[in-house]
Amino acid sequence: MGIIVEAWNQIIFEPMLNGLIVLYSGLFHNFGLTIIIFTILIRLALHPLTAKQLRSSKAMQVLQPKIQEIQKKFAKDKQRLQQETMKLYKEAGLNPMGCMVPMLIQLPIWIALYQSIIRSLGVTPDDLLGLSQHLYSWPVVHQMIPLQEKFLWLNLAKPDHYLILPILVAGTMWVQQKMITAPTTDPRQQSMSRMMLWMMPMMFGFLTMQFPSGLALYWVVMNLVGIVTQYFIGGWGGLSKWVGLLKAGVKQMPKGAQEVAALPK
Repeated sequence: MGIIVEAWNQIIFEPMLNGLIVLYSGLFHNFGLTIIIFTILIRLALHPLTAKQLRSSKAMQVLQPKIQEIQKKFAKDKQRLQQETMKLYKEAGLNPMGCMVPMLIQLPIWIALYQSIIRSLGVTPDDLLGLSQHLYSWPVVHQMIPLQEKFLWLNLAKPDHYLILPILVAGTMWVQQKMITAPTTDPRQQSMSRMMLWMMPMMFGFLTMQFPSGLALYWVVMNLVGIVTQYFIGGWGGLSKWVGLLKAGVKQMPKGAQEVAALPK
C-alpha cells in the first residue's frame, strides 16, 4: 500500500500541487484566479478524452430505441439478447466501454487536483508541515507559502458564509446533468434519472457549505467548462425543450420588448 501511495504522490499529486503553486506565483499571488486558470488548463488538456466520452454517450443515446427493441424481442433469451446487442454496437462502430475508459483515465487527475487545492489551503502549523513534505526544492515554491486565501468576498480556506458558491455549484451541476440526461420511455430509468438529476446537485451543494470555498470555486469552474464542452459537442441535450420554449417566448414578445431584450447588456 505504501508503494502505491508513494507512486501516486510522485507521479500525479506532487507535480500537480507544485504546478499549482508555480502558477500562483505568476498570477499576482491570487489563489482564486489560480484555481480558475489551473482548472481550465487541466480541462483543456483532458479535452480529447472528454470529447470522446461525450461523443460515445451521445452515440449510445441514439442507439437506445434499437436497444430497447432488442431487449423486448429477446427478453427471454439472454444469450441471444447479448449477441444482438453486441452486433448492434459493432454495426454502429461503437465500443460499449467508450464512455467509461476516458472517464476512468480522467478520474485520478481530478482527485489529484482536488487534493492539491485542499492541501494548498492549509493554514494551521500541522497543515503547513504536511504541505511542506510534498513541495519540490524550487525556491519559487517555498517562497509562496503560505498562500493568500482572500478572493473577492471569499476566504478560500473557509466555506462561503453567503452561500453564493453552494448555490452556483448546485445550479451549474443541475444544468450539466440535465444536458447529458438521455431521454427514455422506461419508467424505471426515468425515475432513476430524475432522482440523480436532483440528488447530485443537492448533495454537492450541501457539501460545499462544509468545505473550503476554494474547492467550491473549483467545482463551479469545472461545471461551467463542462456545460460549454457539452454544448459544442452535443448541443443543449436535455435542456433543448426548455431552450426552445424560451426562444418561442421571446418571439411572441411585443416588438418593442424584443428590441429591449436584444440590447447589449
